[in-house]
Amino acid sequence: MKAWIHDKTGDLDVLQLRDMPKPRPKRGELLVRNRAIGLNPVDWKFILWGHDAWSWPHIPGVDGAGEVEEIGEDVSHIGIGARVAYHNDLTRQGSFAEYTLIPARAAIPLPAGLPFAAAAAIPCPGLTAQQAIDKVPLRPGAHVLVTGASGAVGGALLQLARDKGCIVHAVASASQTDRLLKLGAASITDYREESWKDDWKGRARHQPLQAVFDMVSGAHAASLAPLLTANGHLVCIQDRQETAPLPAFTTTISLHEVGLNAMHTHACDQQWGQLVASGASMAGAIHEGRFDAQLIETAGFGDLPAALARLKAGPNSGNRVVVL
Repeated sequence: MKAWIHDKTGDLDVLQLRDMPKPRPKRGELLVRNRAIGLNPVDWKFILWGHDAWSWPHIPGVDGAGEVEEIGEDVSHIGIGARVAYHNDLTRQGSFAEYTLIPARAAIPLPAGLPFAAAAAIPCPGLTAQQAIDKVPLRPGAHVLVTGASGAVGGALLQLARDKGCIVHAVASASQTDRLLKLGAASITDYREESWKDDWKGRARHQPLQAVFDMVSGAHAASLAPLLTANGHLVCIQDRQETAPLPAFTTTISLHEVGLNAMHTHACDQQWGQLVASGASMAGAIHEGRFDAQLIETAGFGDLPAALARLKAGPNSGNRVVVL
């Protein structure tokens, strides 16, 4: 098979297109013939950083969509030819190839008419957003703030919160206003305005925020903790809170961290079943036009490193995928 591989860590110029052995599934695995590959920031970050669990050469990439080519032992819930999307463990050989081995429990079933390009945009951003929204017991009418709302994860989270009946306030570039309003945002705050946090402190006195979902950093999330009402929720999708951002027994907020890849090591089959079901629901909603896959670029397999470089350069307002 053809695969984009690297023999060492480094910038994206370490990627090379090579012929590699086509893998065979072991117990509990599926071999997927990739038809589309989702590109994510974690891909270029780990090409740069590497991982102690890797063997060389390594095939990067965590997201893909295609057809089941071969089934390993003890896999009975899915058949050859099934259309699936997946998020693969970043410690494994990845999705930047014509074929990828995945754990069978990570396969997300797809509707027959859903394009693979749209399906490949679901796993990492969509499931990360789903994990984040599942952290918080939100009722219809709850006011929530989403920073980085124009990105792939932020846009997915905005739509999931909208579907739960939340009133979603998006923090993003003002240039994204029209798109975010179409996704369901109730208001847009331009993060480039220096006073936006102070403005929200005043606003939150009359419009209490039950949750803040932050896509920026742990420090940035901590700076937003004072915006939360009593028993509110601070959800970090980048980084985490190592220390409490507010004094004890004040607003008594709850702190949450989100890490999709941790599911591969620490989640049970039941948890995977719930997450895969959420992914399948998202795929159905995209197919029916009720959820936006946020595709901003569909490139060819040979253009993968350049497309990943464009993702790295940013700014990003959605998902980039490559098709085979």
